[in-house]
Amino acid sequence: MSIWTRISEAVSALAKGEGLSAVFDKLRSPPERSVAFTIAVIALGAKMAKADGLVTRDEVTVFREVFQIAQEDEAGAARVFNLARQDVAGFEDYAARIQRMFGDQSGTLCDLMEGLFHIAMADGEYHPREDAFLRRVAEIFGLDEGDFRRLHSRFVAESEHDPYAVLGVTRDMSMGQIKKVWQQHVRDSHPDQMMARGVPQEAIKLAEKRMVDINRAWEEIRQKEAHADRHV
Repeated sequence: MSIWTRISEAVSALAKGEGLSAVFDKLRSPPERSVAFTIAVIALGAKMAKADGLVTRDEVTVFREVFQIAQEDEAGAARVFNLARQDVAGFEDYAARIQRMFGDQSGTLCDLMEGLFHIAMADGEYHPREDAFLRRVAEIFGLDEGDFRRLHSRFVAESEHDPYAVLGVTRDMSMGQIKKVWQQHVRDSHPDQMMARGVPQEAIKLAEKRMVDINRAWEEIRQKEAHADRHV
């Protein structure tokens, strides 16, 4: 059974009058967290599109930046998107329900934020309202400024490129400490680790760009530190 079939079943199970936000209260068991993860990214992405008022791209194909959506599943993805956009519940309510579900897994919440950054940057622009939206969601998720800055440095072209920010390290850390952080990022980005956190197989491509970014940041720091040592 594909994840989109399971999503359709979860949405169809809503009682009359219930909004999509009710789904998050019903998908608490670990086997269903991959369904909740997918719905969360689509639902918050829909709220973000509504917030910035700049829906200039197809509302379903945007999510191909995050998920593999077969043509036959596009209608189901569109239904989730439209239910979220029409739901009277605000995005803060969505984010709070998602935080309660994944609150013990900060890594999963970071994965969710990564998916939202993918969607925000799908059109190549980073709108101030998208920034405000993402910062507020990160705050509700309980992520710190360092987590947000790391994602911002990776995705937003206008931000100053800082390999230390990409890895979430500081310049006063030793190379040994920085290497350990880099190695942990590599382990966390392994598909098996991501699936264990509730990230569905369809969204594992989230890790592809992450691996490129963190490996490039590590190499830049390594070369910079080696150059500095040669000139001491």
